[in-house]
Amino acid sequence: MSVLLLTHRDCLAHEMGEGHPECPDRLRAVLQALDAEEFAELIRDQPEEATEEQLSRAHPADYVAAILGVRPAEGEYVALDADTIMCAGSARAALLAAGAAVRAVDEVCQGLVRRAFCATRPPGHHAERRRPMGFCLFANAVIAARHAQAAHGLARVAICDFDVHHGNGSQDCTENDPSILFASSHQMPLYPGTGAASETGVGNIHNAPLPPGASGAQFRDAWAGQLLPAIESFAPELIVISAGFDAHARDPLAQLRLNEADFGWLTTELCRLADRVCAGRVVSLLEGGYDLPALAASSAAHVRALLRS
Repeated sequence: MSVLLLTHRDCLAHEMGEGHPECPDRLRAVLQALDAEEFAELIRDQPEEATEEQLSRAHPADYVAAILGVRPAEGEYVALDADTIMCAGSARAALLAAGAAVRAVDEVCQGLVRRAFCATRPPGHHAERRRPMGFCLFANAVIAARHAQAAHGLARVAICDFDVHHGNGSQDCTENDPSILFASSHQMPLYPGTGAASETGVGNIHNAPLPPGASGAQFRDAWAGQLLPAIESFAPELIVISAGFDAHARDPLAQLRLNEADFGWLTTELCRLADRVCAGRVVSLLEGGYDLPALAASSAAHVRALLRS
């Protein structure tokens, strides 16, 4: 069994204005990197849109309806907050990103593939239950986890987030749900201002904040010493990865000092953990990463590890 790559060209139609860091070129850079010969064995397919029922497992129905009701005319923009903006193609892109997460869960849980990577946008880990923010509209990782539970009967799912920004949305959606573990490393202080180690939910939230300038060695220590043991103790039946690559030293939006080898290392460790506790089942979703060459190299390292681990 190989690795499924899910993407859709309509995710390129989500635009937030000239100069916005979360731009279509991010996805183009990732897909160009994954066109290399070494990734020829990837199983490539397109997702369908998520349903409102699937979205409503993470968000109230009125929130889902409100977001999907924002349909600007072609060439126009609607700002939901200072940095989260919708255009004519945004709602469909968001539905496809969430739909990719759902499809990836189906394929992995049915044993059709061992792992999956969703190269989609907009990202999702800042979207709270009732609030879009941080470039995010729907909490894709939580939608994936809840779909695994509702459609496939899984009792425990772990969401593992290594984006440089804390996944406040994923935490907000799960902090009262002991059936989902949320484990995150992130820079602190930094946007969105959440993610202190003291934020533990109902014992299911594990935050490992890193100071500005932290190295790859500190990142690896946080995962090896704290987060990976917590995940293994939880014994999830599926691991969902929020794969943000903006902790890279070249990224303009933060100050951690990781490189692509660090992302490859953690991906390998998560896959090995999945082999021990959940039959290797891993679903990965693209989150941040705003230096295009660093994003491309880091995504390639991540998918290489999904294939080889």
